Amino acid sequence: MLEAAKELGYVPNALAQRFARRKSGNVGVILPFVPKVHLFSTYYFAEILSGIGEAAKACNYDLLLIFREPDSPRDYAKLFRTQKVDACIVLGAQNVVEERAALAELQEEGYPFCLVNQRFDEEGYLTVDADHESGSYEAVQHLIAKGFKQIAFLNGPDAFSSSGDRLAGYKRALEESGIRHEDERIFTGNYSRKSGYEAASRLSEGIRSKRIDAVFVANDRMAIGLMDGLREYGIEAGKDIGLIGYDDSDSSRIVTPKLSTVSVPFYEMGRRAALKLLAAETEEPGNTILPVQLIKRETT
Repeated sequence: MLEAAKELGYVPNALAQRFARRKSGNVGVILPFVPKVHLFSTYYFAEILSGIGEAAKACNYDLLLIFREPDSPRDYAKLFRTQKVDACIVLGAQNVVEERAALAELQEEGYPFCLVNQRFDEEGYLTVDADHESGSYEAVQHLIAKGFKQIAFLNGPDAFSSSGDRLAGYKRALEESGIRHEDERIFTGNYSRKSGYEAASRLSEGIRSKRIDAVFVANDRMAIGLMDGLREYGIEAGKDIGLIGYDDSDSSRIVTPKLSTVSVPFYEMGRRAALKLLAAETEEPGNTILPVQLIKRETT
C-alpha cells in the first residue's frame, strides 16, 4: 500500500485526516467585536495574536478567529460541540454574568481553554496574565520620585481584572509614600483613544487648580488621547504635567513628546497561552503571570 501510494504520488488530505480523527486541527481565538475600531491595528490584540499564531503553527494547528459581538450569546461550548475547534483562547473576557456562565460551561464540560489578560481567581481557570499590579506600582512610584504628589489615575472599566490590578498598584504606591489617595483623582475610560481625549475636559480642571500635577493612565491609547485633549487646553505633557501610559505600544515611541509607559509582553502572553493548550508537556502547569517593565521617556 505504502509503495503504491508513493508511486502514485499520493498526498494525504489534511481535512480528511482530521475528520477521521474527529479533530478540527483548529485552535479558536475569541475576540470582542468593537464597531468602528480596527481591531488588528490595536497593539494589544495584534501582539497577542502574533504570539498565538507562532505557537499554533509550531504545533501544526491553524487559527480560527471568532468575533463576539457585544450583545450576542456567549455560547463558547458550541464551538467544541460542532467540532470547529480543539482548544480555545479567550481575549477580552469580562467579569459579567454572561461571560461567567459561558466559561463555567466550558470548565464543566472539560473543554480545553485559556484566558489571556483576564483572571477569575476564584474559578481556577487556566490563565496567562501580566503583573499589572506591580507595573502600576512602579509607574506611580516613578512619578513620586520625580517630585509629583497630586497624581490622578485614568483607569479602564472594572469588568477587567487588569483594571483592578492597576488600581491596587496605584493605591499601594501612594500609601507607601504617605500620600492619601483621593477618589476625585480617579477617572474611568474604556481603553479607547477617544475616551482619553474626552477625559481631558475633566482632568484639565484639576490641573489648572493645582489639584493634579501628574496622571497615570491604564493604557497608551487613552494616554495619547488625553495628551491630544489636554493640548487643546494649553496643557503639555512632560512640561505642565507628568504622564505615564501603559502597554509600550508602537505609538508611545513615536508620539511627541515620547510617552513614558509600562512594557507588557503581550506577544509572549499569547505564545504561552497557545503552548499551554497545544504543547502542555513542555509548559509549566497552572497559571502564568509574566513580569512587566517601566519605560521612562519624555513625558516624565
